[in-house]
Amino acid sequence: MFNWIQNIADWFVYDVLNLEKEQHLVEALNFFIYDTVKILILLFVVIFFMGIVNSYFPIDKVKNYLSRNKLYGLEYLMASLFGVVTPFCSCSSVPLFIGFVRGGIPLGVTFAFLITSPLVNEVAIGLFVGLFGFKMTIIYVLSGILLGTISGVILQKLKLEPFLTPWVKEVLANAQREQDKFEAEQLSFSQRLPIIWAEVIKILKGIIPFVIIGIAIGGLMHGYIPEGFFEQYMAKDNLFAVPIATILAVPMYANASGILPVVQVLVAKGIPIGTAIAFMMGVVGLSLPEAMLLKKVMSLKLIAIFFGVVTLCIIISGYFFNLIL
Repeated sequence: MFNWIQNIADWFVYDVLNLEKEQHLVEALNFFIYDTVKILILLFVVIFFMGIVNSYFPIDKVKNYLSRNKLYGLEYLMASLFGVVTPFCSCSSVPLFIGFVRGGIPLGVTFAFLITSPLVNEVAIGLFVGLFGFKMTIIYVLSGILLGTISGVILQKLKLEPFLTPWVKEVLANAQREQDKFEAEQLSFSQRLPIIWAEVIKILKGIIPFVIIGIAIGGLMHGYIPEGFFEQYMAKDNLFAVPIATILAVPMYANASGILPVVQVLVAKGIPIGTAIAFMMGVVGLSLPEAMLLKKVMSLKLIAIFFGVVTLCIIISGYFFNLIL
């Protein structure tokens, strides 16, 4: 979907700047250009789309509907399933996360999407089938969906909305004021567009510095951390291999398709499958660049709680995989 952005990044780095391939700094620059353009486009599209949706569907009505109607956890499952069909890495999922929050979707439901989207998608599923077979793929997909659903429920029960940043609260207040104006004046779609556009620009200006810093961190990590560095900590006889693998994975930054070949190598070298998958989940589901992007919308305490809950669920999944496989 974003191949044309990658082609532009390759052309600029390798042809215009005439830099040599397979050098860490050059690859980091290529990654930075590609991811920055991709995420900014996603931010623009999602925020603009949610602005249109919000102009016709009041935030309060969405919140009231979800609070009045008992969906018995299906809203978390649906968010996780939506994450499955959106092939994004952890950082690319953040624009949709911001759009959901702005649209009045409960925080826990939004977290369910944010967790599942980078873990399970059609690209990862296709690679997983080729590398590990159908049985392992089904188990992995189901565990990824359950991980997002259960984590979302837990995070919602913690009532973490007060830990959203003042910036988010201001965005929500502006969205509500816009909606009140749209309803009061009965504006046409063409009359709504300038108001929506102004809000899009305002939000982008607020978050772009965090996008650039976060992706710069990811770019520097990309290719600099040697793959074999972690193998010594994942030995089969190490009781704490799963939590160690999960925690050590967080500084890395890659999508599922990029880390799956590494997982295959780890398994071939005798690393237990559960430990290797916990490592993969830690890499694609949690990352420092993602935390940097989320810093604009979450307090440090909320980020720590989010990372802590997801890390705990990944560790439990890793031990479960090791037990049954």
